[in-house]
Amino acid sequence: RRPEARWRRQPSDLSGLGPLQRDLLASALAAVRVGGVVAYVTCSPHPAETVAVVRDAVRRGAVELLDAPAVLDAAALSPVPGTAPPVDEGTGRDGGGRTAQLWPHAHGTDAMFLALLRRTA
Repeated sequence: RRPEARWRRQPSDLSGLGPLQRDLLASALAAVRVGGVVAYVTCSPHPAETVAVVRDAVRRGAVELLDAPAVLDAAALSPVPGTAPPVDEGTGRDGGGRTAQLWPHAHGTDAMFLALLRRTA
């Protein structure tokens, strides 16, 4: 855990992180067999590294986006309030979705993002 990292980043750093995250997710999806599930997890709250990366993977096809908030709720044995992401995966507007975003002020964690993708082909 490196909580100080957020203070060492510059806005210009973001331009290289989205493509890197896309490559990492594509590699993970290529490595898992059909029917396997990849958990895409970041400690970033920025849509360019979270919902945008997942949206692009889903648009490329051969993956199904699973309901991550439901999995978190089941694992916690009680609802985890406020895990819906700040933006909708499809539109980029405010709203919920099938991904989960955890926040320091709401969940007592770092700003963690979770998406679960099942390879379908």
